[in-house]
Amino acid sequence: MSGRDVVRVGMTGLRARPTRVFLSALGIAIGIATMVAVIGISASSKEQLLHQLDTLGTNMLTAQPGRTLFGEDAKLPTSSVEMTRRIGPVTEASATGRTDASVRRTNYIDKANTSGIAVQATGADLLHTLDGSMRTGVWLDSATQRYPAVVLGAESARRLGVQKVGRQVWIGDRWFTVVGVLNPLPLAPEVDRSALVGWDAAARYLGFDGHPTTIYERSADTAVRDVRSVLPRTINPRNPEQVEVSRPSDALAAKAAAAGAFTNLLLGLGAVALLVGGVGVANTMVISVLERRREIGLRRSLGATRGQVRTQFLAESLLLSALGGVVGAVLGAAATFAFASYRGWPPVVPSWALFGGIGATLVIGTIAGIYPAARAARVSPTVALTTA
Repeated sequence: MSGRDVVRVGMTGLRARPTRVFLSALGIAIGIATMVAVIGISASSKEQLLHQLDTLGTNMLTAQPGRTLFGEDAKLPTSSVEMTRRIGPVTEASATGRTDASVRRTNYIDKANTSGIAVQATGADLLHTLDGSMRTGVWLDSATQRYPAVVLGAESARRLGVQKVGRQVWIGDRWFTVVGVLNPLPLAPEVDRSALVGWDAAARYLGFDGHPTTIYERSADTAVRDVRSVLPRTINPRNPEQVEVSRPSDALAAKAAAAGAFTNLLLGLGAVALLVGGVGVANTMVISVLERRREIGLRRSLGATRGQVRTQFLAESLLLSALGGVVGAVLGAAATFAFASYRGWPPVVPSWALFGGIGATLVIGTIAGIYPAARAARVSPTVALTTA
C-alpha cells in the first residue's frame, strides 16, 4: 500500500468508532496540553522577569547594618549617604531610616496593630534613585519633607485603605497628611510596605536619630562589582564588617531560576498524564483488534499480507495519537496566551515545546500500537472467519 492508502485505511478504522477515538485522543490531548501550558507559562513568567530586570536595571546596590562583634544590631553612620556619593562611579544615592513610630488609620486603633507597615524617614532623592513613580499625588519635596506629610508605599496604602491624597493617618502622636501613593517597586519591596516621611519631619515629630537603615545607590553597570567591594569600607571605615551589601536584582534573577525548578515538577505531572493517555490508546487498539477479527480475516482472505495488516493498525494508533497531540498543543498554547494576557506577561510558547509535544505523541502512538498491530497480524484468516 502507498502512504496515501495507509492513511486512508487508518482514518476509516478510526471513523468507525468516533466515541472511543475521542476519549482516547482526549487522554493524549490532556497530557500534551499540560506539558505545553506548563512550559509556555514558565517561559512567559521568565520573560517577564527578564524584562523587569532590563527595565529596572541591575546596577543598584543596597547597604544595611549587620551585627556587631557582640551580636547586637549595628548602626550605619549618619554620614553614610554623603560618603557613598563620594565613590567615583556612584551616580545616585539615597537612604531610608526606620523609626519606632506606627501608622494607623485613626488614633483609636491599638498601637500594637501596625498591619506590618514601617514608618521610615527618607530624602527627596529616594524616588529618583529607585526609579519609582507615583500612582497618585506627589513625592516629598524640600518643603513637605519638613512637615507632617507622608507618602504611602503601594502595599501600605492598600492595607490602610488609603488610595487618595488629602487623607490623614495617625503616625506617632499626631496626624500626617497623605500627599502621595507610590506604584509598586519590584527592587525595593520593603518600601512598598512603608509609610515615608521627610528626614527632618521624622527627627522633629517622631524622634528619629538620623541613622539610615537602608542605603540605595546606583552606579555604572561595569562598576557594580568594584563599588560593591569598597562600599562597606566607605560607609563605615572603622567597622566595615558591620555593613551588609546586597544586589536587589539578584532576587529577581533567582526567582527566574526557581521557576525552572518548579516547571520540572509540573512537567513530570504532564508526562504522567501523557503516559496514561498512551495506555488508553493501547487499550483502544487491543479492543479494536478483538472486535475486528472478522474484518482482519476477510482482508487476509482477499490477499492482504501480515505486514499490511500490521501497518494498518499501527497507522491507526499513530493517527489517533497525532490527533490528540495536535489538539493538546493547540489547547496548551491557548491556555498559555490566556494566562499570560491575564497576568500582563508577554506570551511565549517555545516552538520546541509544540513540535516536541507532537513528536512525543508519535512515539507514544508507536509504542502503544506495536503490540495490537502484531496481534492483528497473527490472526489466522480461517479462524477469524470461523469464530466471527
